[in-house]
Amino acid sequence: MRILLIISGSVAAYKSLDLIRNLKERGASVTTVLTKGGEQFVTPLSVAALSGAPVYTDLFSLKDETEMGHIRLSREADLILVVPASANLLAKMASGIADDLASTILLATDKPVYAAPAMNHRMWAHPATQRNVAQLKKDGITFIGPDPGALACGEEGEGRMCSPDAILSVILGHAAWREPGIQHKHAAPAAPLSGRTALVTSGPTHEPIDPVRFLGNRSSGKQGHAIAEALARAGAKVTLVTGPTALPSPAGVTTIPVTTAAEMLAACEKQLPVDIAVFAAAVADWSAAPAPHKIKKRANGAPPE
Repeated sequence: MRILLIISGSVAAYKSLDLIRNLKERGASVTTVLTKGGEQFVTPLSVAALSGAPVYTDLFSLKDETEMGHIRLSREADLILVVPASANLLAKMASGIADDLASTILLATDKPVYAAPAMNHRMWAHPATQRNVAQLKKDGITFIGPDPGALACGEEGEGRMCSPDAILSVILGHAAWREPGIQHKHAAPAAPLSGRTALVTSGPTHEPIDPVRFLGNRSSGKQGHAIAEALARAGAKVTLVTGPTALPSPAGVTTIPVTTAAEMLAACEKQLPVDIAVFAAAVADWSAAPAPHKIKKRANGAPPE
């Protein structure tokens, strides 16, 4: 397995060093590209020492570009990892900007691309970033994370880069690990659910009574999300249909958010047929014909009928 790892500017860049080590232990060859921002957090020397290969940084390198280095790098890899993926690099990818080596490679490649975002939670939630992410998903980019948690800036929220182990679990499910004829000394065994499709439901459903009230429950969605992630790690192609939760989408899983039981049913039916179905959602027991306006309390102060 030949992996091209692009390290962009984020405090989380140090985690990419562990990822390189883990990939090498499993027999992968790792070529790395450092952006100018990435060089502020990890050095080319440390990256080269772990990867055992030259580190590429400059689009206009006289030596590399006499060989059309950005084209060669984009073609030689089986897949490309962008870890961490900064808001800036995601914006370039979504807009087709090619003003440095990393963004030029990403524009020139025809190989699968995985991105593990890392940034402040407000940057991640910003409409511009979410538009970029939506466009990149349409373009076929696979996102791994981000996770919620404590951030380097001292704030908390969704924007923390996934752990190297979580990223590795997704990459080990990639088909190239199991291509005929590829045998690595430490290669991972074939995933037991490779080639299978799975459908998982998770979380609660909210059945509206009026514009401000609904029937529901306090299901967190943790069980369904964990099942979906485990199936993905086992190699299955997983679709998760989830009601309203505060949980991030599991790595390597296609997530479809819904609100009501009827929406959940319709979303599930669109995914059929599948090989595996796990229905872990806590669907509300009742639904109502919602009133068009907020139902007022009765004159005596009693709850609305």
